[in-house]
Amino acid sequence: MHAVKFIPIKAAGTRLRDFSGSSVYDKSSRPLLDLRISVTDRCNLRCTYCMPREIFDKNHIYLPRKELLSLEEIVRVAAVFVRLGVRKIRITGGEPLLRRGIENLIEKLAKLKTPEGGSVEIAMTSNGVLLSNKARALKDAGLARITVSLDAINDAIFQRMSDSDVQVKTILDGIATAQQLGFETIKVNMVVKRGVNESEILPMARYFRNTGVILRFIEYMDVGSSNGWVMDDVVPAQQIVDLISRHYPLVSKAAGFSGEVAKRWAYVDGGGEIGVIASVTQVFCHTCTRIRLSTDGKLYTCLFAEHSNADLRALLRQGQTDQAISEAIADCWQDRGDRYSELRNEASALSRNKIEMSYIGG
Repeated sequence: MHAVKFIPIKAAGTRLRDFSGSSVYDKSSRPLLDLRISVTDRCNLRCTYCMPREIFDKNHIYLPRKELLSLEEIVRVAAVFVRLGVRKIRITGGEPLLRRGIENLIEKLAKLKTPEGGSVEIAMTSNGVLLSNKARALKDAGLARITVSLDAINDAIFQRMSDSDVQVKTILDGIATAQQLGFETIKVNMVVKRGVNESEILPMARYFRNTGVILRFIEYMDVGSSNGWVMDDVVPAQQIVDLISRHYPLVSKAAGFSGEVAKRWAYVDGGGEIGVIASVTQVFCHTCTRIRLSTDGKLYTCLFAEHSNADLRALLRQGQTDQAISEAIADCWQDRGDRYSELRNEASALSRNKIEMSYIGG
């Protein structure tokens, strides 16, 4: 067992977010509420379900710096999104902690205000490798919520799945540091792949019980076109819940807010909660409120997209006004009809050449 000390706290209660401000809706009457911003296409791990080394090897060509949105451009676009109704911004990658000046970006985003004068929720998803060193600067900049990807508590399994020599303790130290600094919410995401790390479901649940850290299990998804996804590799979310509940009884919890993708379960004995994200077996397209901004300023209205829906970088560098950018975003969202997970079993869906997750974020 890894000797990392957590601060035991009671599981946080439901935190209702005000998502009433959206002014744009798609073809299925879904509001635009959540923005995910990928700040880099680079990563210091080679997780087999995201950036398999045989594709993303030493000869892989990353985006040139001049093609990336600058921090100032990101803040400007984010402010336009907030005026359209976005109330949560999540920073992703690649690995966002590799982006130079990430703390400055968080600080500027944390100062954004809704038209009503309210705050915008700023969150980040990271693999945690650099979190110990970055946590304080992120907290001081205004980051309140962080999600760390960790697919096993066992070093050998984690290193095989991340195709790295990083030790699990490095990730756990980062999580513990974030908790000691008082981050409002800390979550851990575990992607479960049959025959690879399903044996880690219980050890992960056991480790994070009674720590105040919310562990979430994610069904292995066919994101991108390079991870060799097949349905047989998926461990259904209900099987995960049933397995844990046999050892630590669980009770279902209500969603924390409209459009929440994770189904929540609480330990009956008060040991905290877990979540399951089941976009394969329990699809939630009908409640999806997310849009994604790629590292180079392209908009994507679905995690499983084939192509960009708009090029905001081009508008920015052509000197277009905020109003023009706002209209482009609104047109993009209002034309949205995405429901890939609902269509996954159709041959036309499975044959799609989808954008890689490392480019548009998870």
